Amino acid sequence: MTENDRLFLDRINKYAEEVLKDIDPQNTHVSEQLSKLRPVMLQLADETGMAIEDVFIKYMDLASEQGVEVENKYREDMGPDFDFKL
Repeated sequence: MTENDRLFLDRINKYAEEVLKDIDPQNTHVSEQLSKLRPVMLQLADETGMAIEDVFIKYMDLASEQGVEVENKYREDMGPDFDFKL
């Protein structure tokens, strides 16, 4: 992930922390959650010249990539004992 990608993702995540802080993700439709993120995604779309749909796709891709990075770091920190097969 590039530094620009991290800044992009961090900007949406920081906004999400503020506007979604009182929302229970288990009981709130994804469409409603995304609606709350629309303002920051529109800003990014305007700033980058991307369509809002492309901003959303990029956000989802980067969030997935970040999740993999976190998981890999966790596995690395836990060492070989963490790698077990069921």
